[in-house]
Amino acid sequence: MKSITIKGSERESVGKAATRTARNAGMVPCVLYGGDQPVHFAAEEIAFKNLVYTPNVHTVVIELPSGTYSAILQDIQFHPVSDKILHIDFYQLKDDKEITMEVPVKITGTSPGVLGGGVLRVNQRKLKVRALPANLPDFVEANISELEMGNKLYITKLEANNFKLLNPDNTVVAQVRISRAAMKAAQEAAKAAKAPAKGKKK
Repeated sequence: MKSITIKGSERESVGKAATRTARNAGMVPCVLYGGDQPVHFAAEEIAFKNLVYTPNVHTVVIELPSGTYSAILQDIQFHPVSDKILHIDFYQLKDDKEITMEVPVKITGTSPGVLGGGVLRVNQRKLKVRALPANLPDFVEANISELEMGNKLYITKLEANNFKLLNPDNTVVAQVRISRAAMKAAQEAAKAAKAPAKGKKK
């Protein structure tokens, strides 16, 4: 999985006043969990642009004066009106410990059902995976090459190399539905087949 580097500095004071001061200075208060003790730090809001405002998922390298940590974003709080980032929680990664997170679904291939007039519906935009940090995928590939009209692609049909898919086996990742135009054409064809030929005597 691709990584983004966040450079910050430790927060000596973590009270409400200190937090407000940090936000007024364009900094985002953060906490890193998963180690012996929580690490309180702050970083410039612009540093989180490519981490937060994207459909992709990344691990994070947090660079602080006291050291460097590998982590994932665990929780984020936004202002209810301005949508500015108020606070972020991170969880520290350890090379020998599996981690659970959601990663995007990437649709690949061409569906015969879509070529025949069906409509592709992606039911799951993200799936929950569990893996060692080094094996976390950037995305889960969902190949729709065998989907005919009316077919569904279940999670059990997806390849999971070096990671586990945690969603239930009956999870539908994508499906091809018959379009209104195709349905109308089928209905008209059925009516035409039942109608008597012109000029034919009963």
